[in-house]
Amino acid sequence: MAVSGRKKSTAGGTAARRPEVRLPPLLPYGGEGLEPDGDYDGLRFDGADLADASGRGARFLDCALDGCALDRAELARARFIDSVLTGVRGVGTDLAEASLRDVEVVDARLGGVQLHGAVLERVLVRGGKIDYLNLRRARLKDVVFEGCVLSEPDFGDAHLVRVEFRDCVLKRADFSGVRMESVDLRTVAELDIARGVERLAGAVISPVQLMELAPAFAAQIGVRVEA
Repeated sequence: MAVSGRKKSTAGGTAARRPEVRLPPLLPYGGEGLEPDGDYDGLRFDGADLADASGRGARFLDCALDGCALDRAELARARFIDSVLTGVRGVGTDLAEASLRDVEVVDARLGGVQLHGAVLERVLVRGGKIDYLNLRRARLKDVVFEGCVLSEPDFGDAHLVRVEFRDCVLKRADFSGVRMESVDLRTVAELDIARGVERLAGAVISPVQLMELAPAFAAQIGVRVEA
């Protein structure tokens, strides 16, 4: 089960609700791979090799995935509920149109993850590194990215509500067409926006970040800055 609470942010708005997942006693997963539309309830996947597994539409409830390989795993439209993914790794994991609710992702090492069209609600991504994260047209509500590195993430046309980026690195982020409501970027350690700087309405940034982004803002409205 998950317990979540909401607190006031220091900016006067409402902070994201974080999941607090409390897993029941889990049974070890004794199967091989995954099944499309499979139902996985109260299981621990300990170091399972799920590379190339086909679990499209599967449901994971009260599950722990520890150190699992997810290379090219087919998990489109899968549902993860009240679950914790720790140390998962892989390239090309397909989670298109998946649903993650009350989920913690800890120290993941992933590349080319497809989460376009996905729905994330009360999700914590803490630590680790994710390259080429595709969140186009995704819906994120009460999501926290904390202490992680996101290299070239694509938020194109996504909808972000109460999303916090805390002490993380954003490299070459694409915010094209994004809609933001109560998005907190103030504590981002490195904020590098490749596209979509004009879509930051609804976000809060720090004075230092404002100075760093000033040339991009000026270019967006056609202002030349010359000494």
